[in-house]
Amino acid sequence: MKKAIPLMIQGTHSDAGKSLLTTAFCRIFAEDGFKTAPFKSQNMALNSYITKDGKEIGRAQGIQAEAAGVEATTNMNPVLIKPTREYEAQVVVHGVPLQNMYAYEYRKDFFETGREIITKAYEELASEYEHIVIEGAGSPAEINLNDRELVNMRVADIAQSPVILVGDIDKGGVFASLVGTIQLLPKEHKSKVVGVIINKFRGDLSLLQPGLDWFEEYTGLPVLGVVPYLDDVEIDAEDSLALTTYPTLPNPAKELDVAVISYPRMSNFTDLDPIRFEDDCHVRLVTKPSQLGTPDLIILPGSKNTLEDAKYLYETGLAEAILTKKNKVDIAGICGGYQILGEVISDPNEVESTQKSVKGLGLLPIETVMKTKKRTERVTGRAILHDESYQIEGYEIHMGETTSTKPTVHFAELNGIKEGAVFGRVIGTYIHDVFHNDGFRRAYLNDIRQQKGLVPIKKTFNSRARKEESFQKLAAHVRKAIDMKQIYEIMSEYKK
Repeated sequence: MKKAIPLMIQGTHSDAGKSLLTTAFCRIFAEDGFKTAPFKSQNMALNSYITKDGKEIGRAQGIQAEAAGVEATTNMNPVLIKPTREYEAQVVVHGVPLQNMYAYEYRKDFFETGREIITKAYEELASEYEHIVIEGAGSPAEINLNDRELVNMRVADIAQSPVILVGDIDKGGVFASLVGTIQLLPKEHKSKVVGVIINKFRGDLSLLQPGLDWFEEYTGLPVLGVVPYLDDVEIDAEDSLALTTYPTLPNPAKELDVAVISYPRMSNFTDLDPIRFEDDCHVRLVTKPSQLGTPDLIILPGSKNTLEDAKYLYETGLAEAILTKKNKVDIAGICGGYQILGEVISDPNEVESTQKSVKGLGLLPIETVMKTKKRTERVTGRAILHDESYQIEGYEIHMGETTSTKPTVHFAELNGIKEGAVFGRVIGTYIHDVFHNDGFRRAYLNDIRQQKGLVPIKKTFNSRARKEESFQKLAAHVRKAIDMKQIYEIMSEYKK
């Protein structure tokens, strides 16, 4: 049976750039004519992606599949871990929730099962594709975890894959982190590392050259490339560390100030990206009442634990601060944010929280009850804004079931089914990616502009075209920095 040739990308730490480089290699191999798939055995993330058949995987693998020009499947990310409470997470296997587990339970009881699931998923994927780009997680040198890890060198063993180690020079200490990581690996795993990539470089490469020469002489490993910092590529982020790039203060140069309420378990924050990319909008995170100011739009994003995050808003004073803006600014809630805008959120079966019931903000006449079955589905329909309707598509992913407490205007119609709620200047919906729909997004923002006395903007950007351009730009950027001929030679030799 023909079997794919793999390449694995591991890093010295989280946020070294593994996901983005994996995306780049997926696009490069696809551009070179190879049927390519991404693979991440086990992903811990609150940003997820819904496959065509309504299954949930890590968002990075969904985006990487798009970069490769193939349909995402759960074999590309067979195990997804979604933190819910401290030390506890929902374990999703092949796109369907298995159960909530504490960290020690997962490590103790799930290891063998997980290895079998991961091995089978990889083997099925390898029989369908020519190249597989495998993404690791964190660092392969986590000494306290490596005896039962399921995402780094154990996966390299399963796939019989060469490993490229990525170091982030922007954070400093890149040679120490690369050398230290390699030295901490056992002998059999050191031999899998075929070279390194230095990522996020700024400045004069000639000044770095002595360090590159030293590294190659000291370790005997080649530096396969130095990738310059790329700060304007617009590809969905997965790691919450990406949120550190969001500002917290208003920008007077922008006409619309958009305040995003940041709670501890915020999920699927990529819903915000298209608004960030609109020229007239400034999107910022708000973590405390003093930061709220006088925005034009307040967004409550998704949450993996709606009850705890609603409680957090009251404990921090953010709830009171938001309520002072009632009828003064536009407010939008997506998924968990939609639930928080309601009157009450209940969790009788403790699906997400030990809290049986938590008060919402009361800005929408709805109430939500958490159910034991998760809804995960791609959806299409029409959103309604001031009697005008706009074609939309997106996805739903939630445990809650929401009902109205009194008659209200619905936000959208999905195959004849009424969805969401609108009450005055407040809207709520379960539809993720709703702002990725260009016509609706611009109409909604123009409505806010008109309320401020600003002239509507007719022109916007095409989200899909912009994403495709970003894939192309990323691939070209990485091609220029890395010797792809050497990469292909390494993969070919390693296969032998």
